[in-house]
Amino acid sequence: MPKMKTHRGTAKRLHVTATGKVKRARAYKSHLLASKTPKRKRRLRQPALIDSTDRRRVARLLPYQA
Repeated sequence: MPKMKTHRGTAKRLHVTATGKVKRARAYKSHLLASKTPKRKRRLRQPALIDSTDRRRVARLLPYQA
């Protein structure tokens, strides 16, 4: 059986924590920022974890990390 390939686009966007959870950046922080409140923009800077329902999908894309 050949080695599985890591999906490079996913690997650049997601990072696995020491406990095995998958960290992601938040969306909606790239443009149209003038209309968003400072509180909302501050929250968008913080990383988030992927939902448990997406765990299997991410594990397929990152076979040796997740």
